[in-house]
Amino acid sequence: MSLDRGFDALRRRVQHAEHALTVRERRAQRQWQRLQSTWRAAWTPGRILVIGLALGFASGRARPLRLAGEGGLLGALRALGPLLAAFDAVRAAATRDSRAAPPAD
Repeated sequence: MSLDRGFDALRRRVQHAEHALTVRERRAQRQWQRLQSTWRAAWTPGRILVIGLALGFASGRARPLRLAGEGGLLGALRALGPLLAAFDAVRAAATRDSRAAPPAD
């Protein structure tokens, strides 16, 4: 009989822990939904524009020479330009060839 009491006590503890976990999960879900709605409401078009301008200004002030240098973004675009042009030419040729080919019987 003492084993049954111990088992019943353990079962009650597990049920209590499961209930507490469910309550905490629901509370966390409500808080997350409240945070999501508050976050979305805070992002008005004007704020997005102001923050974008501020971040653009800050990044330009922080690294003005890095973008213009050979190792920066413009250098990478210059290096990738011919490669992108070649891919575009191959795609255009493949499209042209697929339109010109007669349908197979």
